[in-house]
Amino acid sequence: MELAYIPSPSHGVLHLGPIPLRGYAFCIIIGVFVAVWLGNKRWIARGGRTGTVADIAVWAVPFGLVGGRLYHVITDYQLYFSEGRDWVDAFKIWEGGLGIWGAIALGALGAWIGCRRRGIPLPAWADALAPGIAFAQAIGRWGNWFNQELYGKATDVPWALHITSSTDGRVPGYYHPTFLYESLWCVGVGFLVIWADRRFKLGHGRAFALYVAAYCVGRGWIEYMRVDDAHHILGLRLNDWTAMVVFLLAVLYFVLSARLRPGREEIVEPGAVADAPAEDGETASDDAEGKTDGKTEGKAKDKATDGDKTAGEDETDGDSVGLDKPAVTESLTSSDSAEPAGSVSETEPDTEPDAESTSRDEAGSAKKS
Repeated sequence: MELAYIPSPSHGVLHLGPIPLRGYAFCIIIGVFVAVWLGNKRWIARGGRTGTVADIAVWAVPFGLVGGRLYHVITDYQLYFSEGRDWVDAFKIWEGGLGIWGAIALGALGAWIGCRRRGIPLPAWADALAPGIAFAQAIGRWGNWFNQELYGKATDVPWALHITSSTDGRVPGYYHPTFLYESLWCVGVGFLVIWADRRFKLGHGRAFALYVAAYCVGRGWIEYMRVDDAHHILGLRLNDWTAMVVFLLAVLYFVLSARLRPGREEIVEPGAVADAPAEDGETASDDAEGKTDGKTEGKAKDKATDGDKTAGEDETDGDSVGLDKPAVTESLTSSDSAEPAGSVSETEPDTEPDAESTSRDEAGSAKKS
């Protein structure tokens, strides 16, 4: 008899009158909300608009659910289309059965459609959402606990999962809680992506590639522990081969992206910089206007200063011209032989009044004497 173990719920459905409330569906919904909430915060920090992540998630989530279900039904078709099975059960998604590989693949297609409609680069949006997806998976795995599924080999460890259901070929007993292992691994992956993104400023889809690669590493050893029915290729479960292929693709993308497009996107959403909050309760648009006004005032002052300087220079030039007029006149007189008399006549009026006044003063002095 086990003294310590993880109990399984007696049932995974609560009925609110005629409405069934399923634990599996609740975990999926909560995970989606966490992913969108965290992705929105990261998107705004990158310079995006509030609500953009949710708008694109409206496309990504339905596509992801359909893709996850399709992958599960195709790879485990015997559960729905073999003899004695009802193919209608393939549509009962609330009973469990979502393949993360199909969910990510088809969800990416839905996200691409949403990003294209908003004029946003898909890699930047995926980077913002990457850790949130990991946390959403961590929460969603507890839906498997409600359904008493995704457990490993029999064990007597204190954290063993007690399976009590005998439906669908289950054997009651104590098993490795692989759903818990994957949940904890996903939490670690989420924090790894957040740390690496802050430390190395990952961009152009590399944060998302890191999430995919790190998840595949954990999924590989966790999948190897599972004992539920699955297709095998060369002694390995199908999901192990899928994890290895996807891991290699993620690493290849990470390396090539770092070489071809280093750094991080400066603008992730056109026109969103003006809406980003700034310090002291001001908006970035106000700050930009202030900077523009400051530059305008500075230019106006510079223009005024230049005008004063120009006026002063003009006055100085005028004085210089006035002082140089005799010299100019003399130069013109000496250089122009056609008008010598005119030049003399122009200077005579200036000297004649002085001679007359001098003679009159002398005559008056003589009379007085």
